[in-house]
Amino acid sequence: MSDHPEPQRPSTSRKIDLRPIGVVALAVALVWSTTIAAGTWRDVRKRPEKHNIRVTGSAKRRIISDLIQWEAVIEGRAPERTAAYRALCDGRDKAVAFLVAQGIKPDEIQPQSTSFEEVFEKVVEEKVLPGTNVPVRTETRVSKGFVTHESIVVRSTDVARVEKASREITSLLDQGVSVNSEEPKYFYTRLGELKLEMLAAAAKDARARAENILRSADNASIGKLIVADMGIININPANATRTSEEGTNDTTSLEKDIITIVHAEFEVN
Repeated sequence: MSDHPEPQRPSTSRKIDLRPIGVVALAVALVWSTTIAAGTWRDVRKRPEKHNIRVTGSAKRRIISDLIQWEAVIEGRAPERTAAYRALCDGRDKAVAFLVAQGIKPDEIQPQSTSFEEVFEKVVEEKVLPGTNVPVRTETRVSKGFVTHESIVVRSTDVARVEKASREITSLLDQGVSVNSEEPKYFYTRLGELKLEMLAAAAKDARARAENILRSADNASIGKLIVADMGIININPANATRTSEEGTNDTTSLEKDIITIVHAEFEVN
């Protein structure tokens, strides 16, 4: 055994300085916390998002037509043009006299222009040429005289009186007058002012619908009107439900139902 102590070996372990990493981590944490704080501050300052509700309102009203338009067509026939016209004039005069006797005012009776047409009949013949057995077919047009037409248009606010005349004018057939009565047309002359009332009623209905919808929501109430636009207007025969994308305007019925639609958008508070 040697009396000299063995030399001391140098140690292989090293101490790592973590201070720079700690500084970086702290800086990152500070930046992150600052970002969160800034975002939170923006969220606090941002106004709450507004919500709207869009509804459809409608209004319906029964109206009675206050104007009637009716047309009767008088016809005259004769072999000669002049005779046909005289027959037409005779029938027209009797028709006008009939309407006046029914209580219709002369200025409400408007005779229209007269139309003429020559009537032909097609005659077909088959003949065998002499000396042959081959039949030859021939067609000829033979004049059967002239026919004339004239319309008498009646426009009146006395709807019931004109309706009655339109049903009874065919009694002139017994007097030799060829007359055809058309179906009356019915109009409502105060439709413009009524539309304004109906639109107001439809807008009121739209607000009521929106209130009913929001009534079940917590802390929700209807706010101011954002926009409103008029939808389709339908005028149908009474109790009819026909609709059209372009709207309807019935002229066949005395009693009608007018339906207006309004689309409205409200703020939700």
